[in-house]
Amino acid sequence: MNTLNPRQDAFLSPFKLTTFGLLVSITVIALFKIAGPAAPFALLLLPFALFFTVRYSVIFVILFILFSYFRIHEAFPVLMPLKIPKLLALASLFGIVWHLVLSKKLKPFWHPAHSAFLFFFAWLTLCVMMATNRGMAIEYWSSTLSKVLIMVFVISWWVNTPRAFTIARVGIMCSGALIASVAVSNKLQGIGLVEGTRVTISRHLQSQIGDPNDLSLVLLFPVSFFCAELFNKESKPLFRGLAFLGLCLVVYGIIATQSRGGLLGVMAIAAYFLARTVKNPVVLISILVMGLGVLLVAAGISDRQSGGAAESGVDESAMGRIYAWQAAINMALSNPLTGVGVNNFYVNYFFYSPHWDGKNHAVHSTWFQVLGETGFVGISLFATLIATIYRTLKRSGSLVKYCIEPNLLVNVQALKAGLIGFVVSGTFLTQAFTWPIYIVLSLSIALERMLQLTSKSHVEVNHDS
Repeated sequence: MNTLNPRQDAFLSPFKLTTFGLLVSITVIALFKIAGPAAPFALLLLPFALFFTVRYSVIFVILFILFSYFRIHEAFPVLMPLKIPKLLALASLFGIVWHLVLSKKLKPFWHPAHSAFLFFFAWLTLCVMMATNRGMAIEYWSSTLSKVLIMVFVISWWVNTPRAFTIARVGIMCSGALIASVAVSNKLQGIGLVEGTRVTISRHLQSQIGDPNDLSLVLLFPVSFFCAELFNKESKPLFRGLAFLGLCLVVYGIIATQSRGGLLGVMAIAAYFLARTVKNPVVLISILVMGLGVLLVAAGISDRQSGGAAESGVDESAMGRIYAWQAAINMALSNPLTGVGVNNFYVNYFFYSPHWDGKNHAVHSTWFQVLGETGFVGISLFATLIATIYRTLKRSGSLVKYCIEPNLLVNVQALKAGLIGFVVSGTFLTQAFTWPIYIVLSLSIALERMLQLTSKSHVEVNHDS
């Protein structure tokens, strides 16, 4: 029997139809804008695209994150004319609005980590408005930070099943292996090498992974997921074998970048998993020291033109970082509240560095980046966000024992290792406002939420029995 009030039914139907019509209209306009002459063909596929977008919304959201972070379309330039990130963004937006407004399957909730993130994001926005070069700051906010804001909430609300977590984890590992294969291929063929030895990808296209340090950052993120799968005793031997091969490939890609921050991140992640297996601290430390030595030799750090053995004393690369960190401290001292503004370190380097060699430099440190660009308040809020993520994962580790789904333990370990890798590699890599930490944040929120519901159900079942 239909208990819905006739007036409510009469109101809801036009409302739903109007919302659907607006979504379709926006989609059609966007297709004409994106596809151009191919728009008529795209319109023929529109009904099928809308169906799959609604049916598999979470997959489109995950794919959008993977393409945005790993820059897969830039690593494989043949994909660039297809404008896949824009299409995925459109599909994700359509699916989000559909399930949020019409189907009601997307159920928002609030988590303490959301508050920590929102406070930090609000401060970033204020720093954008107070930036010395406001145009650069606003452009970065609109192109990157606004996407981060939306995706943090979307991922934490939408990745709410073990299957969705598995898709996200496997997607991260596969994307990392794809990018690593291109990096290794470029290294072997001598394509796009910086300083003669350091590998990059699509540098001629001014890609975001066209810098060896940025490339090592991209490749570092999947390492924790490969390690979690490899050390997962519940995983099948085939999957663990594939994880080992993928890990070797990705680590080889990081070695090819000759990034010291990337190598430190790899060792930090390895230390986390080895500490769970090797209980003797002396043996553990010995293994880690030997492993770091092997990585440094394999990476050929001594062969680098900057930071290599040819430079006596404190090498030029290390001194460049010291000067950059001093500049960040001076920026914070001169602007203790808001710093020089988001994405403004590079253009302000000349005014705050104690040493000038004729060109501006990047900060090459997450912590000094936040300090210099957002001031002492910003670094405090950022540290609070990191601590909140850690506490969230710690609670998830306590809840996971009540869950019968084995893959969730893998996710907890992978995210913990990813957080550790971020904290350690952040010493030499600039990653405060890029995707990795915010993906860890949103997945950590989603995971604890799901574990809370699962453990609650588990307790209720046991109580009833």
